[in-house]
Amino acid sequence: MKRKIFRWAIRIFVAILLLLGILVTLVLTPSLMYANKTSLGNFTVYHNKPLDKALQQRLDSATEILKTSEFYDANIKFSICMNDGSRYPALVQTFLGRAFALGYTSNKVTLCGEVNVKDNYVEVNGYKWNLVQLLAHEETHCLVFHKYGFWRSNPVAHHPLWKWEGYPEYISRRAAGQTDLVANIEKLNEAERKDKDSWGIGFADSTLSSKEYFHYRLLVQYCLDIKKMTYESLLKDTTSEQTTTTQMMNWYATQKNK
Repeated sequence: MKRKIFRWAIRIFVAILLLLGILVTLVLTPSLMYANKTSLGNFTVYHNKPLDKALQQRLDSATEILKTSEFYDANIKFSICMNDGSRYPALVQTFLGRAFALGYTSNKVTLCGEVNVKDNYVEVNGYKWNLVQLLAHEETHCLVFHKYGFWRSNPVAHHPLWKWEGYPEYISRRAAGQTDLVANIEKLNEAERKDKDSWGIGFADSTLSSKEYFHYRLLVQYCLDIKKMTYESLLKDTTSEQTTTTQMMNWYATQKNK
């Protein structure tokens, strides 16, 4: 009887490993779940439906933003996976969670929401995220993964979320009216005063960010622009989010009193 139980346990274990192996293979090989792939410069786009002609411009704009990162590498060839009928975005989200988009491994970006290339946004549950900035955000995750590898990247490395998500937001939010730290802090404070329970904070183009991610961006901007840290040194630094927030707000108070 014990031998039968042991054999069945082994079979179940092997079956689970085989299933996981198939799922991981599908995630790492998006071409298996798309009807078409199109090369656009340094990008390979996987899609089921015809691509909007404006996509090349959006990708190029994201690349220009990406060049501001200390980890930018022109040799990386990105794979962009569209949400246009394939089950691939849903599969990726079962592993990594629901999102507007996901950047993973050293070169893969999956758009998970409803994509409007012409009007430059991705929409989830009525919320719109700027498409170019979203691409730059997720591609920044890929750059960091490329730099540090699997074991020193999240979720394995357990870097604080404010550092891990704040840096891609810091890199991607480069539009007019988004780069001044004092103005950004005032914008978040005003949003908190008006509606403390609201999820998002809006921008001039009618897109938004979550308040949480916006706060993370401010902290990283403070550390990199004011404290003159590199992102690599920030990841190694042990100062807590709460302490960094206090330091930032003390700095903000001095700027307001000038």
